[in-house]
Formats: sequence, C-alpha cells, structure tokens
Amino acid sequence: MGASGGFPIDLVLFGMIAAFLVLRLRSILGKRTGFERQAPPVQPGPRPATGPVIDVKAEAAAPAADQTVPDAASPTGQALAQMRALDRGFDPARFLAGADQAFRMIVAAFAAGDRVGLRALLADDTYRAFEQAISAREKAGETQVSEIKSMQKLAIEQAELKGRVGAVTVRIVSDQVSYIKDQDGRPLSGTDAVTEITDLWTFERDLSQQDPTWRLVAARSG
Repeated sequence: MGASGGFPIDLVLFGMIAAFLVLRLRSILGKRTGFERQAPPVQPGPRPATGPVIDVKAEAAAPAADQTVPDAASPTGQALAQMRALDRGFDPARFLAGADQAFRMIVAAFAAGDRVGLRALLADDTYRAFEQAISAREKAGETQVSEIKSMQKLAIEQAELKGRVGAVTVRIVSDQVSYIKDQDGRPLSGTDAVTEITDLWTFERDLSQQDPTWRLVAARSG
C-alpha cells in the first residue's frame, strides 16, 4: 500500500483509518475464547495511495460455513481438551466461528496490501512472507482482486499442545474469485470465475500469556 500524500490532513486521516482497522481486527482475535466475538468482514473503502487501486470485496451476508469439531476421544480432541484445561474459556466451536471471520479479514487485508491490519493477525515469520509478497506485487504494479463468495466448510484438522503453546490447524473451504491483474487491467494469474479453494491455516497462541490473540503461523493449500 503506497504512502499517503504530503498534506497533514491526509496523514491524520490515514492514521485514523489504520487505528480503526487494528481495533476492528483485535475485536475478532483478542478474546480469551480464541475468536469469540462475531463481526462483519472488513469492507475496505477508498485508500489514500500512490500505487494501483486494490479491488477487495467480501460478502457480508454470505451463508455460514459448516463447522466440524473433532471427536473428543481422538488425539486432536484430546489436545483441544488439554488446551481448555489451561484456558477454561477456550471453546473449539467458537474458535471456528472466529476463524471464519479471521480468514475473511486476512484475505481482504492481504489483497489490499494492508500491512497494519496483517501485523495484528500474523506471527512474525508469516507476516514477513505476506509483506514480501505485497511488496513484490506493488513493485510490479499489479493488483490483487479477491472476493469471497461463500464459506463452505471449516474443520479443525489438527491440534497440538507444546508445553503451554497451543497450535490449531483449520481446513477452510471457500468459494472465491481470486486473480492478479497488471497495471493495464489484464489478468495475469487466477480466474474471475468462482472457484472452490481449500486452505490449511494454523493458528498459535501461548496459553500461559495474558495476550489472548491466536495468530496465523502457517498458511498453505489443502
């Protein structure tokens, strides 16, 4: 995302927008239950920028995804129970509901080149990878178009407790329009047709810390 103009009023407005996004994102992940609070996905408005305009859309009224929590007797279910023993507020079903919202917000923030928003949601290594991709896109004058049409399924695939650090991997199946276009508007990769996409995202949190935020530590195709 490019820098704002040189006028003081632009700088003030940009700072207000950035502060609003951070507060909005933390309202999703900053809960002791993982991702407890439900909130509508970010609807980015016009951005003060010198680079290409980013097209980002999200379906506010999209139907809720099917959610799958592992059997309590399974190894994954047992790991989740151990996490709840450390944090009595942790609930896998509410975690999935919030992961739905976090996915929407991260997809939107990445497409928009919103480094401030991503910083609040990603672990250090993951943020660096996302930031490098954004910088490369900006340098090439390319635009990311992302539109989540619907969320089909969210399922906890794996959970692991290492000491007091919990890691939860979620399989996310969504219908999206996702492609990159060059500075002249020509598609470079992806497709403008609705496509089912499966992702495996891993969120992590130190359950011994006061900070209740689960951060994305890994993202890959499923």
